[in-house]
Amino acid sequence: EVQLVESGGGLVQAGGSLRLSCAASGFTFDDYAIGWFRQAPGKEREGVSCISSSDGSTYYADSVKGRFTISSDNAKNTVYLQMNSLKPEDTAVYYCAAVFGGLGSWYIIPPSYWGQGTQVTVSS
Repeated sequence: EVQLVESGGGLVQAGGSLRLSCAASGFTFDDYAIGWFRQAPGKEREGVSCISSSDGSTYYADSVKGRFTISSDNAKNTVYLQMNSLKPEDTAVYYCAAVFGGLGSWYIIPPSYWGQGTQVTVSS
């Protein structure tokens, strides 16, 4: 059974930090780029960041560059998103997703698998 299990969301004040985790199982981790989308109420879904499990290359949306850091522990099949200097506009449901292929696939094909989502709320 394929699973992407997220954890680490919550409520934090502006300027604070959170770390999201995404534990993957049921598929070959190294064959996928794993990352995060987010969706705020009334807004379109946004690709936030991803990492290639095979070579460690990364992508960040302009809105989070310099504040968020994605990393991968391939031994644990887990991807982390360290979010620092959080802003109220970062408030959203964050979804872990797995896209088959390398980093280039992230921009081209839809994710094969999705997590259930975790709420991140940043208060001003």
